[in-house]
Amino acid sequence: MGQDLEKGITANGAGFAGKSWNILGQLYFPKAVCDSTFAFETNSQPGQFVPVHVHPTQDEFILVQEGELDLKLDGKWLKARAGDLVRMPRGIPHGYFNKSDKPARALFWVSPARMLEELFNKLDNVADPMEAVRISAEHEVDFLPPEANA
Repeated sequence: MGQDLEKGITANGAGFAGKSWNILGQLYFPKAVCDSTFAFETNSQPGQFVPVHVHPTQDEFILVQEGELDLKLDGKWLKARAGDLVRMPRGIPHGYFNKSDKPARALFWVSPARMLEELFNKLDNVADPMEAVRISAEHEVDFLPPEANA
């Protein structure tokens, strides 16, 4: 049977059920977990990024909470600042980059959840980016070649 949304509050600076992940040096906190949606907070230091990739089965959103993120969205560079909402329909290539000199914090969510929480569980503390790409491909997240990030 599926997982329904649990009512309540996930506190600032904490993850749902006390969970967090270290994904290639970035700290992620799950905020809400159920079949229909999966929300998580990212904390990106200057220079950190997630390369261009595609979710073929999920729509994704980013609400920038602090700082700013540079996004490569469907081949175009855009800048999202605190308070901005980024909409990324399924199948559209996207990546995010903290090119600023300050940390950035953002709330991401995907719908439906599919395998993203399972993916983050498997990526926690994986140090090798190529291994992260391989694991991601097994969980419906496909990374594009490095030139897509230029």
